[in-house]
Amino acid sequence: MARLNLSTYDTKGFFDEMFDENLEVNAHYSLLRKRLEKIGWKKLSLLQQSTDRAQMSIGMTFNVYSDNQGIERILHLDVIPRIISSAEWEYLEQGLTQRIIALNMFIHDLYNEQLILKDKIIPQELVFSSATYLKQCQGLQPPHKVWCHITGTDIIRGDDGQFYVLEDNLRCPSGVSYMLENREILKRTFPELFEKLHVRPVYDYSHNLRDMLEAMWPAPKVSIVVLTPGIYNSAYFEHAYLAQQMGAELVEGKDLVVKDDHVYMISTKGLEPVHVIYRRVDDDFIDPKVFRKDSMLGTPGLFEAYKKGNVVLVNAPGTGVADDKAVYAYIPKIIKYYLGEEMLLPNVPTYICAEKDDLQYVLENIGQLVVKQTDASGGYGMLIGPKSTKAEQQEFIKKIKNNPRNYIAQPTINLSRVPTLSEDGIEGRHVDLRPYILYGKEVKIIPGGLTRVALKKGSLVVNSSQGGGSKDTWILGE
Repeated sequence: MARLNLSTYDTKGFFDEMFDENLEVNAHYSLLRKRLEKIGWKKLSLLQQSTDRAQMSIGMTFNVYSDNQGIERILHLDVIPRIISSAEWEYLEQGLTQRIIALNMFIHDLYNEQLILKDKIIPQELVFSSATYLKQCQGLQPPHKVWCHITGTDIIRGDDGQFYVLEDNLRCPSGVSYMLENREILKRTFPELFEKLHVRPVYDYSHNLRDMLEAMWPAPKVSIVVLTPGIYNSAYFEHAYLAQQMGAELVEGKDLVVKDDHVYMISTKGLEPVHVIYRRVDDDFIDPKVFRKDSMLGTPGLFEAYKKGNVVLVNAPGTGVADDKAVYAYIPKIIKYYLGEEMLLPNVPTYICAEKDDLQYVLENIGQLVVKQTDASGGYGMLIGPKSTKAEQQEFIKKIKNNPRNYIAQPTINLSRVPTLSEDGIEGRHVDLRPYILYGKEVKIIPGGLTRVALKKGSLVVNSSQGGGSKDTWILGE
């Protein structure tokens, strides 16, 4: 049986967030270390089993589309929390606020004056060739000129301990329900430690979300619905959870109808007006009259009602152009252009395969790089060079040559590690962080986020669909 022995914890070759290379514990983790050693291995294992059962009883499950078995899985919650100091969080808040304001200005400009293209800050063809740029959104003026109301930004830490933005998720970012339920479970697991560390709360996310949605409608009386693709969607648990938490109706496209360019919900009482739609449906499936003609998920006429200001869609259609992985490489210039500031929270260096010199470098060094498809997510459409075979590399080289615009590449970064419970005791596992940002009349960043953890030893892939798990993220008070 494994023993809880932190003196043998391995920190070689990686940046560990709890220990330095001499196994000296970082100050904001010192109370956690004492608590873990006091608990011991046997009780910690029992706490982990209790955590697994709690997740199942709540229904915190998801589907993997590539898994033909149709089995509901829990997003495994590791019982050891991840801790971020107040100083580190303040830095992240400043960088994320700057980023989301600039990205929102960028989206608004692209669909209106297009000044950034006219000034040749970003190549016009790069934007117009993006699968997520929607011509139908040209000329749109969303309330308060806010397009990206809800963002989940993926952040990593490298060997140098520096935080980097890995990618922006501005379409239908998921995972916030796991952040909220992880917290409820861990508060019951470590109640004394939670109080002593003055961990900042996340419980009011749903209230803040509703406040933001209400602020998007000019009248005091607001009817809000959460639009889901349905029970077979991998994030359906989250859609139902957030609707329940906000006191909003959960609807599918078939539950809505458009009459005289106004949106109504079909109910047992007849047609009830809908003012704000928090959509968890991709752009293509909003309205079959405008986007996918073959879609059974959308509501005919919804986009026209939105254009006329008779309903608000959150997030606004077309926001995905700002999280295209090729556009990502230009974000330092985007921030400089709109805000006149240097980027506070850096990007990972990125090679754009659509550019000749970058393409040549990627093809010659593919074994050392991470190659990503620009319009893919969830860990799909990706090659991790150092862990790939020659055959896999050749396959990607062929794909890149066939469609350079569809790929970018980045150096392989060893993500920071955090102590995680394994069958062999406590070992370091690689993590990332997805903080959640609400943007209504102002930017509000929830003090926490979803820490995703690569449960497989040595793996850098944290996505739930690829076998990853999660941790509760504790942001310490000042």
